[in-house]
Amino acid sequence: MLKVASLSVRRGSKIPIFRLSILSVARTGALSLTGSPNSSQHRYSAGALSPGPPWLSVGHAVRFVSLPVSYSKEFEDSYSSDGPDWENFGTLSNEMASRRWFKKSSPYTRDLQHEEDAAAEQEVSELELEVVDKTLRTRRSRNTPYWYFLQCKKLIKEKKLQEALDMFSNDMLKGERLQPKEFNYSVLIGGCGRAGELKKAFKLYNDLKKRGMYASDATYTALFNACAEAPSKQAGCQQAMKLKEELRLKNFPLSTIMYHALLKSHAITNNLQACVHTLREMLQKGHAVTQETFHYLLMGCVSDKGIGFRLALQMWRQMLHSGITPDLQNYNLLLRAARDCGIGDPATATNILLRPDHNKRTKTKGGRGVINVDLLESQLFLQQDPNGGSQGKESTHLVPVRQTENVPLPVDPESEATAPSLLDLFEGKPCSVVSLGTVDAVSDRLALIGGVGGFLEKLEEKKLGPDLRTLTLLADTMEPSHQALQLLLKSAKQHRVKLDCAFFNTVIRNMARRSSLEDAKAVLAVMRERNVSVNTQTFGSLALACFKQEEGLQLLKDMQEVGLKPNIFVFSALIGRATKRLDYVYLKTLLKKMQDLSVWPNEVIIKNLEFAAQYPPNYDKFKSRDRYLLHIDAFRGYYQEWLTYMPSMMAKEEKLESKTAVLTPVVADGLTEAERKQRAAARRFKSRHGGKKCLNAPAL
Repeated sequence: MLKVASLSVRRGSKIPIFRLSILSVARTGALSLTGSPNSSQHRYSAGALSPGPPWLSVGHAVRFVSLPVSYSKEFEDSYSSDGPDWENFGTLSNEMASRRWFKKSSPYTRDLQHEEDAAAEQEVSELELEVVDKTLRTRRSRNTPYWYFLQCKKLIKEKKLQEALDMFSNDMLKGERLQPKEFNYSVLIGGCGRAGELKKAFKLYNDLKKRGMYASDATYTALFNACAEAPSKQAGCQQAMKLKEELRLKNFPLSTIMYHALLKSHAITNNLQACVHTLREMLQKGHAVTQETFHYLLMGCVSDKGIGFRLALQMWRQMLHSGITPDLQNYNLLLRAARDCGIGDPATATNILLRPDHNKRTKTKGGRGVINVDLLESQLFLQQDPNGGSQGKESTHLVPVRQTENVPLPVDPESEATAPSLLDLFEGKPCSVVSLGTVDAVSDRLALIGGVGGFLEKLEEKKLGPDLRTLTLLADTMEPSHQALQLLLKSAKQHRVKLDCAFFNTVIRNMARRSSLEDAKAVLAVMRERNVSVNTQTFGSLALACFKQEEGLQLLKDMQEVGLKPNIFVFSALIGRATKRLDYVYLKTLLKKMQDLSVWPNEVIIKNLEFAAQYPPNYDKFKSRDRYLLHIDAFRGYYQEWLTYMPSMMAKEEKLESKTAVLTPVVADGLTEAERKQRAAARRFKSRHGGKKCLNAPAL
């Protein structure tokens, strides 16, 4: 057999490839030559060939060389013209041999070939594994950062913040190894801010900066909101100031939304002066001052419990002089200031609020008044002396406006619609208020802004309808009466406001504090007419009017009849009323009820009981008899035993609860978080006073 080779022709042309089979002359006496060109195959038979080509002879080695194109052309021409039938040449080779290729090999060559084949197979297998791994990773990475943004937003809306954080860190970053976007961090920072997680919010912000990403307005707004909602007001204020300084160093322009978030953080952290400075900066940067701006400024006023109502009235007057019409949220905040804050020194409030030159409005070309921030700041932050007055000359006398005598504030609900209102005075309407007297009660502060009827009429004048929050705040600040309640019910019906149990609980609590128990119970009939169910807070509000033992025991009985268990707040109200009367028999009965119902005391109850167990100063029972102190010795002994018994019962209960939790960890202990905190407070009080007598005075 001859080794097969191919003839290559220079300049791109080729000649047929021949496969030669030289058989033994003795056996066959023939020579077969097969040719296979590119387009078709040619088989050459040597049977009709008399003398073959001179260079093909039996017994000689055949050598193929690359030939020039001219020679190959002559080769084909010569054999196509002189030779026999080339189409039938070499037809016997297919029958005589099946091998087409013949190569010389050795053991070393075969080993090398095996090694090359193994290496090739290894490379192919690694390539296949890489392709499979890439395919699986592509299949797993079907989610995008925006998809995770929507999922985290959904979880945060469902108040599942920790699940959203776990999805972001475990699934997105570690699982699919996706590169987060800015909006992924913004939605999580916003969720942490609303939940009061200040540290987690800034940890996410630092991670965003480490990845070389840039925060947007939404990110900074969420961070300022986290500062506002922080549990520690001091920490929130410090973080807000640091973030503001960081933005200043970066020359980052603050938008109106960011300024409002910064105002909110300053307002909630009781930093009204920072709110005024932020307002000045907003005006200098050309930002529009709107109702929302004054919404946060009023929040800053409400944070000051001493003079917050006066500050809110000053801010309200500035808002009206600026040409801004208050919205319903602003009116609700004014009611909050009337409920929670005082007015300060009446003389200072009279000089500031009733000065006539403040009632003029200076308008600009755009129709809005000019906000004099310097004047507003000087009036808001008057230096107070220890006696409650300001250090200026304004605190030494009253300045009458239109009359020379004071007009008493009306307390009759029927005349509330015509009561003088400072809101009318700020709007330039005639008002008969000359000076402000003692404004201690909440109803007196409400009367300064029109009372229930005047306030509702003011809302109607501004084409605003009260919502449930407005009516609840009015119920908490009004003078308790059935006429005022009817005004609220009429307004709710007119504006289609559905009153809930919290509204009626507020009315009951207001009447229980300032009226009788019968008036408070009359509200229950109104609740039944409107199909509003009572709850534990309803009976807690009623307990504020139970000064007698039979009233308190009947209240506890009524709770059990409707299927409600008395909680710590109900007993705290009952014990507070019994302590005011020093009814030791009533107190002893309540302590027994607490022991029977397994209601654990808190620090408020302990303080009231400690006060009741003290002997009055200079009291000598042998010289005089006091009917309120006849049973004090019996109560002191029972109270001492009760203090020893309750912690032991707490320990037994907690030990039983821990065993139950180990056996059935899914089953809860049946206590709310507030009740657990109350038990912990009682244990702390006992631990502080455990080494000494809880009674301050020795027994006689």
